[in-house]
Amino acid sequence: MSELTPTEHAVLQEAAKHDLYLFSRYMFKERRGFNWLKNWHHELICNALERVESGECKRLIINIPPRYSKTELAVVNFAAWCLGKYPDAEFIHASYSATLAAKNGTAVRDLMLHEAYKSVFDVRLDSEAKAHITTDKGGAFYTAGAGGTLTGFGAGKPRKEFGGAIIIDDPHKADEATSETMRTNVIEWFQNTLESRTNSPDTPIIVIMQRLHESDLAGWLLSGGNGEEWELLKIPVLDDNDEPLWPAKHDYKALMRIKTSNSYVWNGQYMQTPKALGGNIIKGAWFRRYSIMPRMKMTIITVDTALKTKKANDYSVFLVAGLGDDGGLYVIDLIRGKWEAPQLESMANDVWNKHRARRLNAMYVEDKASGTGLIQKIKQEHRLPIKPVQVDVDKYTRVMNVQGYIESGFIYLPSHAAWVSEFIDECEKFTSNDTHDHDDQVDALVMAIQELLASNKKFNKDKFGAVL
Repeated sequence: MSELTPTEHAVLQEAAKHDLYLFSRYMFKERRGFNWLKNWHHELICNALERVESGECKRLIINIPPRYSKTELAVVNFAAWCLGKYPDAEFIHASYSATLAAKNGTAVRDLMLHEAYKSVFDVRLDSEAKAHITTDKGGAFYTAGAGGTLTGFGAGKPRKEFGGAIIIDDPHKADEATSETMRTNVIEWFQNTLESRTNSPDTPIIVIMQRLHESDLAGWLLSGGNGEEWELLKIPVLDDNDEPLWPAKHDYKALMRIKTSNSYVWNGQYMQTPKALGGNIIKGAWFRRYSIMPRMKMTIITVDTALKTKKANDYSVFLVAGLGDDGGLYVIDLIRGKWEAPQLESMANDVWNKHRARRLNAMYVEDKASGTGLIQKIKQEHRLPIKPVQVDVDKYTRVMNVQGYIESGFIYLPSHAAWVSEFIDECEKFTSNDTHDHDDQVDALVMAIQELLASNKKFNKDKFGAVL
């Protein structure tokens, strides 16, 4: 919006009362001093929300990638706009954490206190608390985290015209959505607490979220979980013609880096079509074969050690891998067995000597249990360049962090090595819920990918930006 004359300003202010998209753009410019970087999907979201305000839609789900203006439009601007038009409207806003919900409440409050807002709507705040905003006309904006209590609070009015709504923004925390327990907790809270907070059967409920799992709240609702029909506005980051949703935010190259990094995140959070995890996390078809290796930019050994040597326990694995100058990661050798501490130490030395001619850079060992003992022994007695690896996330998360890299065909296996068949079999059987028999080879592979790419920062930056 360019500079306006006083008359044009007055016309715009009046128009903003009736147009959420125009209101959003106007408030953005007035509050921040520069124009909103608009895109067509912003108007699409506003149109859907206006259908809620008009009573045409009672149950709305908006699935959209993270950081694409969903909260600003569907929570902050929508609530403030509606409270301007209906000063007695009552809202309940929920997110995965009470802190985040309260932060959004603060944003609503700050917007309504701005002089530009007061020039559009004649409504004043009675309470300016960030968690529970009230107007001088009896309106309210209450906030809560998923799982929190809402005793004494309600949303909507028992009347035909709009009287408020329940707005749920990101009910699941992204890194908890793969947990069935955490998903169930959110759904039960929606059923047992949130739904009962409507003051009228006509009180609208809006759910805005990125898809995180097939059975997340949106998936459960769309499959008929609460017995109601929901209108869905699904906005993927790429359309059917591979055109980016918001090129100013992510161009095609940037989106491909995201896709390559983690296809599970890509399918769910960015394309809004989450895929089942099952045992299809790593597919054998993703691995390429080689007979002749290119020149290696660096070569390492990764070691996953087992705590015990009984039949049911995992194996210890030594995996030799190199980063080729063609950008591929080449698995050169894999030795797998069950060894007690003295034998494990001897094997480490033998594997190093076997591949010494490759000018090995280092041996990486996960610093836990028997791995810690191996690190200490190797340092003391063999003086090999051994590097401890600290792991602070679970196996599944580690695999998902490199899944896209594997899926994109960057991993090469030798054409005729005897160990390849068992290696692929273990990779294909890897599951999200730890029901697979073994994952020692998978652990060693993941460690190799992470350490090689982290050690080769230029390649990492050129190929994947800041993703890996």
